[in-house]
Amino acid sequence: MADIVFRNVTKRYGATIAVDDASFTVNDNEFFCFFGPPLSGKSTMLRLVLGLETPDSGEILIGGSPVNTMSPAERNVAMVFQNLALFPHMSARDNVRFPLVEHRVAEAEIEKRVADVAAKLHIGHILHKPPAQLSGGERQRVAIARALVRDPNAYLMDDPISALDARLREETRVELKRIQRELGKTLIYVTHDQEEAMSVADRIAILENGRIRQIGAPAEIYDRPASTYVARLLGSPMMNILKSLRGEGGVEAAEGAIRIADKAAPADAVEIGVRPEDIKVRPWSDGEISEGGVSDGRAGRPARVFEVEPLGGYTVVTLAAGQARLRALLRGQPDIRPDAMVAISCEPGRVHYFGQSGAALGR
Repeated sequence: MADIVFRNVTKRYGATIAVDDASFTVNDNEFFCFFGPPLSGKSTMLRLVLGLETPDSGEILIGGSPVNTMSPAERNVAMVFQNLALFPHMSARDNVRFPLVEHRVAEAEIEKRVADVAAKLHIGHILHKPPAQLSGGERQRVAIARALVRDPNAYLMDDPISALDARLREETRVELKRIQRELGKTLIYVTHDQEEAMSVADRIAILENGRIRQIGAPAEIYDRPASTYVARLLGSPMMNILKSLRGEGGVEAAEGAIRIADKAAPADAVEIGVRPEDIKVRPWSDGEISEGGVSDGRAGRPARVFEVEPLGGYTVVTLAAGQARLRALLRGQPDIRPDAMVAISCEPGRVHYFGQSGAALGR
């Protein structure tokens, strides 16, 4: 068993709190991801698990055993650092072999493991080269292979594929997910790429200034963000967060361009959140809205098309409603042009409500 538990862990660097009273459990055989902006505490979390940093308070357990006083070697976890840390005087093959040689694994077993991991990461043709002769992406895959070739309690990866090009990054993250399932090992992964986090993780921990703001499955966090901070982090384009006003029969936002017929909307909501894919856009027809407005969830006042970004299978449309700006994600390439007047709407069930503090509110 290699479940990893943090109990009220805090880590400070002078006056800076890098990890602030963190309590969570990474389950055995789980692909767990830390996600957040730079300086949110992601890498510090990994260093605490590895043993390169010691918590100022709290306790860390691996497989049920406290490890606060254990050295990194005693914890038996494999790490892929962001800066790779390959041995420059060794070939790629010797770098991959190194952990097994140090643990005195039989030569036949070493060769088998190296061949297996090289095939999985497509590096067999570069194993004879030293790191200086490898591209950034090749060095990154060698570093990943050096971790995967071991049989540790858990794997830790600090943004391991950031140097790869977009296509290879997609292939590698699929491979990492498949390999983790085959190995049946706990894997903790750090990334600043939301697409990576959403695609590979069983669960994601969203970090802000060393604090965990939400933990859950990717779809759960995407569909039910705990705050405006979390809502803005996941989703591309990001969720539209708009100031809202309570009116008769519901709420309105974007200076009346969106009117939601939701009588169950929380009375203390000050903002609404709407995903771009949930916004409906149609041509504006003069006189379609009566003097008293609407109460059936259809559009309110017109909005102006500010910008159109055709991206092949879908189109991103930026809309202006008074001082408010919002984005809609439409299928295909609709015939919408800048400066056109449009009506916008959203189904009440797809609207998120947030209070004064930014926390999500129930209906």
